[in-house]
Amino acid sequence: MTTSALDRYARQRQFAPIGATGQQRIEAANVAILGCGALGTVAAELLCRAGVGQIRIIDRDVVEWTNLQRQSLFDSENARRGDSKAEAACRRLAQINPEIDLNPDVVDVNAGNIELVLHGCDLVIDATDNFGVRFLLNDWALTTATPWVHGGCVGASGQVRLFDGADRPCFRCLVADLPPAGVVETCDTAGVIGSATHAIASLQVTESLKWLSGNRNVVSQAVLSIDFWNNRIRQVNLDASSSPNCVACVRRQFEFLHGNRLATSDGTLCGRDAVQISPAQTNTQIDLQNISQRWQSIGPVTVTRFFVRLQIDATTQLTLFRDGRAVVQGTDDVAKARSLVDRFVGN
Repeated sequence: MTTSALDRYARQRQFAPIGATGQQRIEAANVAILGCGALGTVAAELLCRAGVGQIRIIDRDVVEWTNLQRQSLFDSENARRGDSKAEAACRRLAQINPEIDLNPDVVDVNAGNIELVLHGCDLVIDATDNFGVRFLLNDWALTTATPWVHGGCVGASGQVRLFDGADRPCFRCLVADLPPAGVVETCDTAGVIGSATHAIASLQVTESLKWLSGNRNVVSQAVLSIDFWNNRIRQVNLDASSSPNCVACVRRQFEFLHGNRLATSDGTLCGRDAVQISPAQTNTQIDLQNISQRWQSIGPVTVTRFFVRLQIDATTQLTLFRDGRAVVQGTDDVAKARSLVDRFVGN
């Protein structure tokens, strides 16, 4: 450990439950953050400042103006350029702590790639804001005995719990199945305040640091649920008896990992006047430079190592990612979006 590292983490090491041994464990850890939005940016920054040795940031999306109110690692230039969230976050984190090994991954996580995307990590932070991906993560965690920290926040309310992946209960003991469409509020329908997302992400990181530093006996066994606006805090008991017939941790039926319940599909992106078109084949790797050259005569082109973007007209924009996904901005018509992808990208 370098002298600068000793100075950097001095106050954290002075906290008796962590100490020198706990700090060494934190610095040896490999943590994946699944989603780099309101929760993910805050969690990433806190883990980076805490000295987690390797941080993998996984997000399929780009920075937009509406993100800036709560997603703390991004600024106006990121939104103006439409930078990929994972890459922009890692650039900022490298300025905060250059001693951390930071790895951005711009990918749409699904059953076909989750094992590759999360391979080798010691703990996962759930910052997805997507129930289907959470169920997939829960399945993967149970098959690999990997701990993950669930977090969710809408409006001014949120909840947190760490699931160890090895013992009961699991996330499906808390939420048995996918909520029906339109039943659960989202940030696009109910809004969200930045102070609430920051607080929930901070609680996720606290549970993570307990686990990583070896203080697993003090990890919360209850779901911590907080309504920040109305000053209500409650602990929801969740133990091995909570769901005696759980499909995942009891019956070991991993419907999202081994089934087809989270198959990739085309569809509108909520609240964004945009459509995502999934690739016909999984594990696709697009030659972005080649595509950008093909598009030069069509309109303004932006290319990064994760995506290439074509401005088709004043209101329509096509972004093609390295994994083969395409997002057409400026329409909510799936057929029109698919037609544009066929025209400018091909099959």
